[in-house]
Amino acid sequence: MAEQHDIQTATMARIYTQQGHYRKAAEIYRHLLGNDPSRQDLAEALAEVESMQAAGARSGKKDLAPLLREWIRLAVCYRQVQQLRRMKNNLSSIKTDGVSEY
Repeated sequence: MAEQHDIQTATMARIYTQQGHYRKAAEIYRHLLGNDPSRQDLAEALAEVESMQAAGARSGKKDLAPLLREWIRLAVCYRQVQQLRRMKNNLSSIKTDGVSEY
C-alpha cells in the first residue's frame, strides 16, 4: 500500500485529470489533502475534479439514451436491408428460372 502512495503527487493527479480519469485524480487529491490539509491549491483542484466528475456523470447519462436509440434504429435498418436483399435474390432466381423454362 505504501508503494501506491509514493506515486500520488499533484502532478499525477493533473495527468489523470487531463486523461479524464477523474475518480483516480480525486483519490490522489484527497490523499494529499489528508497529509497537508492547509494546501488550498489541492482543495481547489479537488473541487474542480469533483465538478468535472459530476458533469461527466450527468452528461454521460444523457448521451447514452440517444446513442442507444440510434443503435436500435440502425439495427432495424440493417435487418430491413437484409430482407430486401433476400427478396431481390428470390425474385432474380424466379426470373432466371422462368426465362429458362420458356
